[in-house]
Amino acid sequence: MGIEEDFYATIKFNSGEEIFAKVAASEEENRTMLILHSPIKISELKGKNGIVGYKVEPWLKTTRDDMFIVNLDNVLTMSESQDIQMIDMYQNFLRDDVRDKNSESKMNRKMGYLGNIHDTKLLLEKIFKKPSSNT
Repeated sequence: MGIEEDFYATIKFNSGEEIFAKVAASEEENRTMLILHSPIKISELKGKNGIVGYKVEPWLKTTRDDMFIVNLDNVLTMSESQDIQMIDMYQNFLRDDVRDKNSESKMNRKMGYLGNIHDTKLLLEKIFKKPSSNT
């Protein structure tokens, strides 16, 4: 069968976890696999007056991969999304994530003095210790 056209979807897994992603379905060896592009988790932030916003974060935080394959057997339900607000949140997150990855700076010695704890402790004691007066 091959790979179907991409679509945005909310996916609820058998585990109860819920994600949003750009999805493509693929039929391989008599089983259906979902190819997820940059899946995200969205949480509602609630204040005293109800919902005040949303928190968007990557589905898996310990990897830099942006494509995942999931067996359809692990999916409880899936709903194709036409919700412009949800799609905009997803696309904004991806843009911000790419920008953040590109602007990450590597630590180096030019960023500031690198010292040890003992020397720094002595320096701070010298700066902040009040001089004793012998009058």
